[in-house]
Amino acid sequence: MSSVENRIQELRRLIEHHNRRYHVLDDPEISDEAYDRLFRELRDLETAHPELVTPDSPTQRVGGKPVDEFGQVTHRQPMLSLDNAFNEEEALEFDRRVKRFLAIQSDIAYAVEPKLDGLGVEVVFEDGRLTVGSTRGDGEVGENVTANLTTIRTVPLRLRPGKTPWPERLEVRGEVFMKRGAFERLNRRQAEGSQKLFANPRNAAAGSLRQLDSSVTARRPLSVFFYGVGKLDTPPFRTHGDLLRHLAEWGLPTNPANQVAPDIQRAIALYRDLLARRHTLPYDSDGVVFKVNDLAYQHRLGEVSRHPRWAVAFKFPSEEGQTRVLRIQAQVGRTGVLTPVATLEPIRLGGATVSRATLHNQDEVDRKDVREGDWVTVRRAGDVIPEVVRVDFSRRPADTTAYRLPDTCPECAAAVQREEGEAVFRCTNFHCIAQVKERIRHYASRDAMDIEGIGDRFTDQLVAKGLLKDIPGLYRLTKDDFFHLDRMGDKLARNFLDAIQASKRRSADRFIFALGIRNVGSHLSLLLAQRYSSVESLLAAGADELQGVREVGPEVARSIRDFFDLPENLTLVRELLSLGVAPQPVPPPRATAISGKTFVLTGELTGLTREEAERRLREAGGRVTSTVSRKTDYVIVGAAPGSKARKAQQLGVKTLDEEALIKLLEMP
Repeated sequence: MSSVENRIQELRRLIEHHNRRYHVLDDPEISDEAYDRLFRELRDLETAHPELVTPDSPTQRVGGKPVDEFGQVTHRQPMLSLDNAFNEEEALEFDRRVKRFLAIQSDIAYAVEPKLDGLGVEVVFEDGRLTVGSTRGDGEVGENVTANLTTIRTVPLRLRPGKTPWPERLEVRGEVFMKRGAFERLNRRQAEGSQKLFANPRNAAAGSLRQLDSSVTARRPLSVFFYGVGKLDTPPFRTHGDLLRHLAEWGLPTNPANQVAPDIQRAIALYRDLLARRHTLPYDSDGVVFKVNDLAYQHRLGEVSRHPRWAVAFKFPSEEGQTRVLRIQAQVGRTGVLTPVATLEPIRLGGATVSRATLHNQDEVDRKDVREGDWVTVRRAGDVIPEVVRVDFSRRPADTTAYRLPDTCPECAAAVQREEGEAVFRCTNFHCIAQVKERIRHYASRDAMDIEGIGDRFTDQLVAKGLLKDIPGLYRLTKDDFFHLDRMGDKLARNFLDAIQASKRRSADRFIFALGIRNVGSHLSLLLAQRYSSVESLLAAGADELQGVREVGPEVARSIRDFFDLPENLTLVRELLSLGVAPQPVPPPRATAISGKTFVLTGELTGLTREEAERRLREAGGRVTSTVSRKTDYVIVGAAPGSKARKAQQLGVKTLDEEALIKLLEMP
């Protein structure tokens, strides 16, 4: 047997294995990018050696086989997978292929849809009533999950009458998924019940839909968007856009982010927009699907053995990949928490080089069994710190040992302890140098006292040279002290001193936030500052009295009281005040048109910064959140808004432009 035949057989074995892990067991071992590389290599080898293609090759069918526990459903029209494009040139080549096949030169319109990371399903309606629901399965045959699908509240049991009558038999295709917020809440419930946590929303959705007990599915927060139809004898649609509008009219939920582009260039522009906003979407998305909008063109284009010619999935840059753990070290944070951090062989993810990833805490290290020398899958999502997702145990070196957080602080050698009821270990030394540096950085940060320039580099130097030992020390620094730092000139030193001096008169809410009280963020700091006219009155407030502040419950009240009851924290506040720090009072919220209203901001503001707009809204008694719901009163829409503006329209939430916002803020 030749080396090419050997490699083809090995690739088929690997792909079938990973198909089963992903589609049947809901427990993938490799990233989508790694799977795509294997599939492309096999496809390229078979293209170069067509005599080696066999009917059972993964390139000749769609996915894994259904499990035996469910009854089987044969799809009248196969549920094909999509071919992929990984860059703009491949997307343009898809457009050129479409035009060549159709023998036309004019622009092609494309339906553009976010590609959801969920579980594909088909739901059949006969005479408007839901009769059967099934998973995609291997594309030809799926699992009968009718009972489970009917527990999803957004799946209609009967179609809603519309202007156009629905077909006698409607086979509608969709994606069952779990929104990020719902996924986080589910995992919290799992943890509280000492049950296994789900790795990601996709696995949670797949595992929930494929429960043998549909009452379990009913308790899971699943969602669904429908995106197409199966076999349809007399389609009442002319375009894919028409199809989606009819589905929505009949009560089948479709993605509000779907759009139609007049040509491939505009389709690519929409892809770029969604890529920039992918982390603001309420669900996981790994790309954008381009579909030829004209259904007559779709029919002419047809399909190849595995995918339709009229659609392509333009994938986002991979945010998961495999690399090796070089070492694991404990990092000490502002409150003394020891966080295990993995140093990795550098890997490119989502357009950035990743060389470190968080392991969260000892419980997570134990659960995932991450060790030095392991090959691991790493995930990066936007500005979130990269994390280790899973270990590839098949590649584990023989001499690895389990990792344990140290018993003493790696920075100051003080004892480390785990408080009862907490998942974290803490350094017990309040004066630990690592904690001191993190507290200084937090105090000087933009949302706190906003001391420009006091970032990581200069803080490290000031502490290392013994010039800065605590937060009050910032106000004792002299111009000569700054000349001990690297690349420091007279003007820069003066700028530092001016910034430190200016911070003395920041508002009281910034000062409260800067202290770093556990469970007290910038929003609660503002509510506290509005309630207490001076720092002294806040220091004297008991836990019961603190609970009288809006949104302050027993846990937060206890955190505030515990903070000020520590002698070192009380000394810190007194010392800052004695050095001339004079937090400016924040007036209590006045009764305005904004009082008690909930706002969401989207897009770019020009007259106000985002931070200034949020602050002024809160000062006027409003609440600023990040998610649009029916409880939202106003959505402020700036330039180049995201999906929140469309969600507001969909829900009937009132939208305001920046000019209207400013007028609202200026109203008495």
